[in-house]
Amino acid sequence: MTDTQNTQKNSALTELLENDQYLKIPELGELVNATVISIKGREVRLDINGLTTGVVRGRELYNEGGASGNIKKGDKVDATVIDLENENGEMELSFRFAGNKKTWEDMREQFQKNEVVEVKVTDANKGGLIVKLNHITGFLPVSQLSPENYPRVNGGDKIKILEKLKDFIGKKIRVNILDLNTEDEKLIVSEKTIWEEEQQNVISKISIGDIIEGTVTALADFGAFVKFLPKGVTDQSGALEGLVHISEIAWQRIDHPKDLLRVGQVLKAEIIGIDGSKIFLSMKKLKTDPWADVENKYKVGDIVEGTVLKTNPFGLFVELDEDIHGLAHVSELGEDNAENPSKVAKSGDVLKFKIVSLEPKEHRLGLSLKAMDEKPKKEKKEVEEEKEAEKAEAKDETKEEKEITEEVSTAETVAEEQPASEQITEEPTKSAE
Repeated sequence: MTDTQNTQKNSALTELLENDQYLKIPELGELVNATVISIKGREVRLDINGLTTGVVRGRELYNEGGASGNIKKGDKVDATVIDLENENGEMELSFRFAGNKKTWEDMREQFQKNEVVEVKVTDANKGGLIVKLNHITGFLPVSQLSPENYPRVNGGDKIKILEKLKDFIGKKIRVNILDLNTEDEKLIVSEKTIWEEEQQNVISKISIGDIIEGTVTALADFGAFVKFLPKGVTDQSGALEGLVHISEIAWQRIDHPKDLLRVGQVLKAEIIGIDGSKIFLSMKKLKTDPWADVENKYKVGDIVEGTVLKTNPFGLFVELDEDIHGLAHVSELGEDNAENPSKVAKSGDVLKFKIVSLEPKEHRLGLSLKAMDEKPKKEKKEVEEEKEAEKAEAKDETKEEKEITEEVSTAETVAEEQPASEQITEEPTKSAE
């Protein structure tokens, strides 16, 4: 061997010694890439970088995604070290753990890149959907469903929500990975984030103050959902959905949106707020505020007739006309009815009230039944006072008459007791004949 060859050989050996990847012995739990050197029965032997031999056997041949029976000699495979040395002096490896670890690593990459992945719904509970991404179980919270799939249930009835969620079992949904924790094996996904991202381009076409025309898609106790196309958009895939809160449906008080709206109804509304993908609408802003001129129709002290809309522990809600509603507070129903307004009236009853307060800016009008009785009571009191005065006057007259009678009687008695000579007799003066 020439000096040149020796030098080259020593240089190659030095390079191998200096390169850690050739000398590094895998540690427990580490994922290694090895070469299949033999397959015999339920055992697969692997060459690990020429440093040592590993074996995969028994249940460790199967990963969570299925059997690894399609491998052949010479294939490069991933395996996880589960024991540094077995009874034969070989490193014990696992395809099962390797497959699981590789899946989590792939998901972390998808999470970091915010990639869209497809999951299959396997079950549902009151909080959301149980999904599978590859062989990893994850969770899709109900709040992370897109508006199209969100279960809109009146009153938030959890049993009805669960019934709607169960309709998704067996279906596939496109999602983003929202949260990932390898140690706890926690996987949270979201459908809404994809919808929000897709909507951003469309949402940029609308502004606060725009007037839209849309169709009511759903009614809930807190408001109505309205689907509409922004101005200039004709493709239904670009449709947006906004919420008309119950307080923005009409100027008057309503108990539920269904009192005035129905699913499928076409209406106009004004955009009053945009928060990310959330769009807030108002129907009442397109109408003149009836309270602006309420003082021209009603005044404090007026006696009005109204229909009781609803009773509750603090009073009666009363409709004076289509737009103006008032409240007869429990304190204005009279002392006998202070504890139970429902004894005074029921929905649909028509009663007369007195207006005791009017606040147009606050949209408040106070009514009173108690004040209706104040005038009759006052008149009754005045009548009683007059009767008492008459009695006193009659008593005084009787007393005066009695006093006069007594005086006359006394005078007559004195005259009778005087002698005849002392009595003065007034006789007519006789003229001389």
